[in-house]
Amino acid sequence: MPAAPLVVQKFGGSSLADADRIRRVARRIARERAAGSDLVVVVSAMGDTTDELLGLAAAITETPDERELDMLLATGEHQSATLLSMALHALGVGAISLSGPQAGITTDGRYGRARIASIDPARVRTEVEAGKVVIVAGFQGRAGSGDAHAADITTLGRGGSDTTAVALAARLDADRCQIFTDVRGIYTADPRLVADARQLSVIGYEEMLELAHQGAQVMQTRAVELGWVNGVVIEVLSSFEDAPGTLIKEDPLVEQRNKVRGLAHDRNVAKVTIVAVPDRPGIARSLFDPLAEAGVNVDMIVQNVGHGGETDMSFTVPQAELGKAKKTLESVVRELGAREMTTDASVAKVSIVGAGLHNAPGYAARMFGTLADAGVNIEMISTSEVRITCMIAEDALETALRALHDAFELERPESAAVEAGSGVAAGAAATATRESASR
Repeated sequence: MPAAPLVVQKFGGSSLADADRIRRVARRIARERAAGSDLVVVVSAMGDTTDELLGLAAAITETPDERELDMLLATGEHQSATLLSMALHALGVGAISLSGPQAGITTDGRYGRARIASIDPARVRTEVEAGKVVIVAGFQGRAGSGDAHAADITTLGRGGSDTTAVALAARLDADRCQIFTDVRGIYTADPRLVADARQLSVIGYEEMLELAHQGAQVMQTRAVELGWVNGVVIEVLSSFEDAPGTLIKEDPLVEQRNKVRGLAHDRNVAKVTIVAVPDRPGIARSLFDPLAEAGVNVDMIVQNVGHGGETDMSFTVPQAELGKAKKTLESVVRELGAREMTTDASVAKVSIVGAGLHNAPGYAARMFGTLADAGVNIEMISTSEVRITCMIAEDALETALRALHDAFELERPESAAVEAGSGVAAGAAATATRESASR
């Protein structure tokens, strides 16, 4: 008799927010089990549990110990795993809950932002072979044996349950890896902001990675990276309805369709500008080395053309890290002899994403022209092989998203969009002229 297919499923916090939803997930799992699949299920903490635990910690102290915070946060996933296992028992389905360490997940030992170092699948395989559904608490593992704090619980950072699921699917050589969330799949834009946003049936790893990096919240970036490196096909599905989802995998049609697959946006961004900094070698290092040491993530960077021995340098940081960035740079700015440091937290990023954008003429021009026609001013621009990102005023974000979605005809089915994409280059010169005039 052939072996039963092994499926790794992950359910997010919104899918497990209360007892009724946990029972609903249990019924879905029971149906899959009855259909003949072996199942390993990864769970996030219920609803807003992680935020509530963080709030409790903050009420105790402004600077909670990192080890104790990880011990606290890991309990959220433990609750979900045990309650889901109980719900399956009530349905007559054999199940067992395991913590991340019990499931054999070892990390590099960094509290709050650990990375998975290895997975020993022996316990999981034993329980699956015994006919049980294995429920694994996501978002966590134990510090490796070579670490000074060996066996301590460590957490993987926000979205870490996605990473747990994909890593387990890779290590177990699972037939499928399914991520159940509160939306049907990956859309061409946030459907809450763009009414015509269309669900994609397939998206490539590289494109999904850029969407996630640029603000799309459906998938965690490290999970996509793991899937890409290990060739794990990831299916994103709704836990609230039985409907086709989106497959994240190598896309064989990447050269035959509209290059723009979707839009991403990010409101959690702030701009920092160092005004009239001396224009000489080493200045950039003097600014960005301290930020790196402080753990501040710098994204877009623009340096103006120097005049009179001075230049302005602007860059973006996550909004949550703006205070840390300002504190880190105050003394640096004085030592460099810059005129001042200004900040602006009322900005946002909007990106068009698609494989091959960098090598296809006309897409940048159309993006800039569309924003100009919509009355949206561009403050900064950055690009990669698969995206073009503009920083704009936050209050113009929805206008920008809708205008770009229309301009690239993302609401059209993929077959129609292929033909539409071929006309982009033809209008590039006129669009570029409009953009130049508007600036």
